[in-house]
Amino acid sequence: MEDFSVIFLFLFVLFLLLGSGVWVGLALMGVAWVGMELFTTRPVGDVMLTTIWTASSSWTLTALPLFIWMGEILYRTRLSEDMFKGLSPWMAGLPGGLVHTNIVGCTVFAAVSGSSAATLTTVGKMSIPELRRRDYPENMVIGTLAGAATLGLMIPPSLTLIVYGVTINESISKLFFAGVLPGLVLAGMFMAYVAISSRLSKSWNPTPEPPLTFSQRVANSRFLIPVFLLIAVVIGSMYLGFATATEAAAFGVIGGLLLAASQGSLNWKTFTESLMGATRTSAMIALILAGAAFLSLAMGFTGLPRALADGIAQWELSRFELLMVLLVFYIILGMFLDGISSVVLTMAVVEPMVREAGIDLIWFGIFIVVVVEMAQITPPIGFNLFVLQGMTQHEMGFIARAAFPMFMIMVLMVFVLIAFPELATWLPDNIRQGPG
Repeated sequence: MEDFSVIFLFLFVLFLLLGSGVWVGLALMGVAWVGMELFTTRPVGDVMLTTIWTASSSWTLTALPLFIWMGEILYRTRLSEDMFKGLSPWMAGLPGGLVHTNIVGCTVFAAVSGSSAATLTTVGKMSIPELRRRDYPENMVIGTLAGAATLGLMIPPSLTLIVYGVTINESISKLFFAGVLPGLVLAGMFMAYVAISSRLSKSWNPTPEPPLTFSQRVANSRFLIPVFLLIAVVIGSMYLGFATATEAAAFGVIGGLLLAASQGSLNWKTFTESLMGATRTSAMIALILAGAAFLSLAMGFTGLPRALADGIAQWELSRFELLMVLLVFYIILGMFLDGISSVVLTMAVVEPMVREAGIDLIWFGIFIVVVVEMAQITPPIGFNLFVLQGMTQHEMGFIARAAFPMFMIMVLMVFVLIAFPELATWLPDNIRQGPG
């Protein structure tokens, strides 16, 4: 009973602070402060300063602002136009036609940007006008973009995986490799849905593309060379064991600057805008991580995480039942919090339960990311839905309905991961790691 009163107090203070408009990071610190004052005798100020400094000075965390900066640089280049020119000749002949450029474009850009929102805006700003001009069904254009943009959270470099790795002290490189195959499988499932829908839908009647010869398609593919070179540098340096995630991120920033310069889109204005954009996003995430570290410590002092883990252990849930409980829990949580906040807020409680159940923490990181991806397209706080609303001026209800099939495909992906855990564990177990 005492544990439930502590939980209630934590949740009450948290939602009170969040509801009053306080930033998420500061709200987490406020909850931790209240918990420490009421349930421990330790000096709160000293503990808070030490914890925040330790959380903020993590070497692993340096990969985060670098990958964010790389995405900001690429967002300001002609990358989206070049990707559409390079991909569309190959996609036009597939069942579903150019809608596949949304999915493949997001998959490619996800491999050079760790952000779902950056992936969505970069691919969407070019594909939406082009697909509308060719009379593709609006709900399919919007839905596939909303769903496929979430691949930015899974396919490396993923900001959510970096945050998860830092939170549970796990190898970022291993988590990155774990995300590759599930990300590609999920992209394939999205494409299969588009192909089936195009055959069954009566409203699918787009303007046909002019036929191109094989040599013309290959010629158009030259537009994809820069982005594939960048992917090769970033992912390849980690794959071959030459670089850690942080070093690969630095290579990515240099590659992004060179790509922007080669396209003529690098000037002092775009350079400073990309740097300030990355600084704002990094500072926001760092504040959330610092607040979560302090909250995790405060909850540890109260003994709450272990008590909850022991309590759930007494239910004697099977591994599958525990994962189903966590699936529903994170879907509900994701309706109100963004993905990174959901991860850092809950790991102090969830990690002991997962370890107790014997679940591989690398695999669980991919499970978490798939469920967090769902949160990006679930109302009322689905971030991708808001981005799409700003880009298309559609009502939120229309966008949410268009994205719902993608949500169901992600639910299916969870069961695929449970049935075939090797999807997430094979690459990290069989690839040479960088030095740290």
